[in-house]
Amino acid sequence: MRFALSTNWCNRRIESGEAIADKAMALGFNALELGFHTTLQQVKGFKARLDRMPVGSVHAFCPVPISAPQGYPELYLLGDPDPEARALARIHVKRNIEFAASMGADAVVLHAGRVACSGFLRRWDLKRRVKRGRKAIDVLKGELAALQPVLEENKVTLGLENLPYLEGFPAEWEIAELVGDWVKPWFDTGHDYVRQVNGWKNQQPDGNQQSDGNRQPSTASAAIAFPQPVGLHINDSQGGDDHLPPGEGKVDFAAMKPMAAAARHIVFEPHDGVTEAALKKGLEHLKRTWGL
Repeated sequence: MRFALSTNWCNRRIESGEAIADKAMALGFNALELGFHTTLQQVKGFKARLDRMPVGSVHAFCPVPISAPQGYPELYLLGDPDPEARALARIHVKRNIEFAASMGADAVVLHAGRVACSGFLRRWDLKRRVKRGRKAIDVLKGELAALQPVLEENKVTLGLENLPYLEGFPAEWEIAELVGDWVKPWFDTGHDYVRQVNGWKNQQPDGNQQSDGNRQPSTASAAIAFPQPVGLHINDSQGGDDHLPPGEGKVDFAAMKPMAAAARHIVFEPHDGVTEAALKKGLEHLKRTWGL
């Protein structure tokens, strides 16, 4: 099993792409995911290290678009209800697909969109969220169909990531309608835990919860109602979008072993304050947990 490191961990404090690649190798990783904080200057260094440190995946939008003040995964939303906003997103997603292929990567991670949830009386009452999501599914299906030839030509899979908020789209009950040969889920372990503790997972089509209303996470529920992903973002959580190293939170990584074994990419995505020692410890913890 190959373990990659997201360059978001250090993009903003290490300017050289070569130095980032060398650091990842020294820490025990054998691939990179180019994060959305990656600059054009850093790309040159990553290219210079491809013979020793391959790039497996790219997190849109990467490199940071010249028009953007900084990197952010939701600069453009392919599932935006505004047609003009979607047209701009389509341009940038296409560029990311082509960029990924130029770096030898075969997957692009994407935050697809949000479904407006303002005015909800209870954050765990999802009936309106489910209903509003129907329209978003139809919109995104059209955009994905338009990108299909680009994905196929470049041999790149688009990974739709699960997001750690109520309005995150697509949700667990929506993703199966959107996947295909070149569009797959991308599973973030910490995001999933946030959704579990808030009761935002595993909904029936009418928006009713399948559980008895207990919003505490099940230790073995990570993979329930989620199709096999093309890749995983590995990070731990104490209940928020923490991006901690494995072993420092409450995520049940043992339950995710079968999902990880079938995934094409396993990417560590710690926040930029995680120390090198903590990151190495987290990698060792995950290998022990999975018996590697």
